[in-house]
Amino acid sequence: MPILILPFPAIDPVAFSVGPFSVRWYALGYLVGFFGGWAYAYALVRTDRLWGDIPRPKPETLIDLTLYLMLGTVIGGRLGEVILYEPAYYAAHPLEIVAIWNGGMAFHGGLIGVLLAIWYYAYRFKVPFLTVADLCAAFAPIGIFLVRIGNFINQEHWGRPTDVPWAVVFPDVDATPRHPSQLYEGGLEGLLLLIVLAIVAQCGGFKRPGLITGLALAGYGVARIAMEFFREPDPQIEQLSHGLTMGMILSLPMVALGLALLVYSARAARRAI
Repeated sequence: MPILILPFPAIDPVAFSVGPFSVRWYALGYLVGFFGGWAYAYALVRTDRLWGDIPRPKPETLIDLTLYLMLGTVIGGRLGEVILYEPAYYAAHPLEIVAIWNGGMAFHGGLIGVLLAIWYYAYRFKVPFLTVADLCAAFAPIGIFLVRIGNFINQEHWGRPTDVPWAVVFPDVDATPRHPSQLYEGGLEGLLLLIVLAIVAQCGGFKRPGLITGLALAGYGVARIAMEFFREPDPQIEQLSHGLTMGMILSLPMVALGLALLVYSARAARRAI
């Protein structure tokens, strides 16, 4: 038996309302993540010592990058949910595909949308793709952290049953003490990854294109796979055989691509010596 069960905090999922329109904490997490990321990226590109001779985005173009990333995240995340997780449901209810206000965003689909947004920005403003990707990777954990907090407030993506002292009972789910897996993910995939990438950036990571992106992809992938052991998968759309989950399977290519970029970055650095 747990020696302590934490009561779920009484936080209204709606942050505020303006007339008939309600703004949820989950949506605010995305907005603050994007514009907080823009502010962080603005500071990074204005710091000359971080880049050396590497071409980098101009500060005044970062608002364009932010808008592209917002579109890529929302469209890619929604299509990822539709195609990867619930194709049968949305085939039967096609009009609900656009109802993003009802929830349903897949991280891995959003990642594909983000990569396309980065490619378009790099093409339009003539900046190397990996340099833009490194910049985006450096600030992406800000949004990940805030969105995971939004998941916790919404009582979604809850954890598996447990008897650990910090177990939480999610009243909208059941009376079972569970891992607060959303907070685990926010701390590991968000806050810790943000700190690690910031340290690498301050130590010259942007001077080795692909390094920060590789660390971000591999780091997130490993963290997500580990967190799947604490998160309760939906048996209809996420649970696979042999204890595997869809989140684990979709994270494996991220780890592989991240490791490949780390190898590429190391070899390119050696050739430059």
